[in-house]
Amino acid sequence: QVQLVESGGGLVQAGGSLRLSCVASGGNISSSNVGWFRKAPGQEREFVAFINRNGYITNYADSVKGRFTISRDNGKNAAYLQMDSLKPGDAAVYYCSMFQVGTTATRVRDWRFWGQGTQVTVSS
Repeated sequence: QVQLVESGGGLVQAGGSLRLSCVASGGNISSSNVGWFRKAPGQEREFVAFINRNGYITNYADSVKGRFTISRDNGKNAAYLQMDSLKPGDAAVYYCSMFQVGTTATRVRDWRFWGQGTQVTVSS
């Protein structure tokens, strides 16, 4: 069974940066695309970023494009989300996902495995 553990969340002032990590166990991350999603209170879980198996293809939600960067290190079985120029609207629980089963990668149902999430809080 694949387990994903996110870390790196915390409290940051608007304009600041955080780097989230997602470490996989029980599975080889190099065989999987990876996604990042987030869920704010009262809202549905939404797509943030995507990276393909070899890291050559990335995709971002319009709301984070130019501020967030997704990356991966298959040797460490890990993926990352560098978040810069954070805004209060970025505050949410952030989740990583592995083993895409859908065609688009931007929907929750497109992914098989999820981490427990890490909280990001942005103060204004």
